[in-house]
Amino acid sequence: MPHPIEVAIVGAGPYGLSLAAHLAASGIRFRIFGKAMATWRHHMPKGMNLKSEGFASNLSAPDAASTLEAWSAANGRAYSAQKVPVHVDDFVAYSSWFVRTYVSMLEEKNVTGIAKADEGYRLTLEDGEQLTAQRVVMAVGITWFKNMPAELAALAADAVSHSFDHSDCARFKDRDVVVLGAGASAIDTAIAMHEAGARVRIVGRRKTIAFHVAPDNEDPTVLKQLAHPDTGIGPGWRSFFCSNAPLLFHRLPQKLRLDITRRHLGPAPGWFTREKVEGRIPTLLGQHLETARMVDGRAALSVRDETGRGRVLMADHVVAATGYKPDLKRLPFFDGALRESIAQVEGTPVLSDQFESSERGLYFLGLSAANSFGPLLRFMVGAEFAAPRLAGHLHRRIAAAHGLKKAA
Repeated sequence: MPHPIEVAIVGAGPYGLSLAAHLAASGIRFRIFGKAMATWRHHMPKGMNLKSEGFASNLSAPDAASTLEAWSAANGRAYSAQKVPVHVDDFVAYSSWFVRTYVSMLEEKNVTGIAKADEGYRLTLEDGEQLTAQRVVMAVGITWFKNMPAELAALAADAVSHSFDHSDCARFKDRDVVVLGAGASAIDTAIAMHEAGARVRIVGRRKTIAFHVAPDNEDPTVLKQLAHPDTGIGPGWRSFFCSNAPLLFHRLPQKLRLDITRRHLGPAPGWFTREKVEGRIPTLLGQHLETARMVDGRAALSVRDETGRGRVLMADHVVAATGYKPDLKRLPFFDGALRESIAQVEGTPVLSDQFESSERGLYFLGLSAANSFGPLLRFMVGAEFAAPRLAGHLHRRIAAAHGLKKAA
């Protein structure tokens, strides 16, 4: 087996690509594996807009020209830091340029196995290649973490799916579809289904759909900003703290960290989706899903509201837009012994303030790191904090290791 590489990055979403851009600039020898921005390319409803605003939709690189704003200006695309949503097609085009410009070394093949080895970690790739890396960074995003309600287990495989599974909804034309959920994924999926000609109903536990408030056309005053500051993950002082002090968040008591990460920034569709839902797509809110079964080839959902009134909803297909729950057990390529050796809380790795797990040289970024660093790591904008920090740490650790070898 060839000499171990310094770093292997597993995943080519915003966090993996951003880290690769910073490592490349520092001269560290590394490899990065994964399908570039696969979630945005293949798992977002066609025609949707990103919920994150322009200023919070950047991939990170140590170059001022790497931003969405700079790319938009160079390519004649409309751009606004705030108030105008980013279209998914523009974002995909921007990310493709980012890969060509800063991460041209990306190997678009998946990792199928990770296990401990004498000199770090042994990785197996989908083409059969094996390699050893002294350090591994897990930046796998949401792909493996689809959250499916257990109540839907009795439905036939072709009668239920997750919102992650739908980009083109054309096959649902003239079919009855129930979308479970009231967050951004649910609303985006319901809109895509409706526009494809499906008969859609949104069913959710919450009593209302908490659309973001539409921006006004006035520039924010100092007093308004002090009362309700804007951040990359949403407005308000709690979001300001989570966005600007992730290291301080990391030092909070574990129970408080978990509670904030779980509860802050609940389901909230973008403001620009409201007009496509209200008066157009039927909604049934305040409903608790009790059971689901197949009846004459269709899905039958038994739901009940807070007054105790129950009803049965029939549909040709049910889409669970029920979010994502990180859990190391859902990563099929992790060797079982390695996975069990990692200190965890609620299925996620316990991380140092440098993103390192209890297994030396094994790091986690993105959603898997949110219980350690807060809601910021659930969003793309978190890469602007995480990528340069981890790249700096890796550079220092590798330099120190080389220094020790030379001294020996």
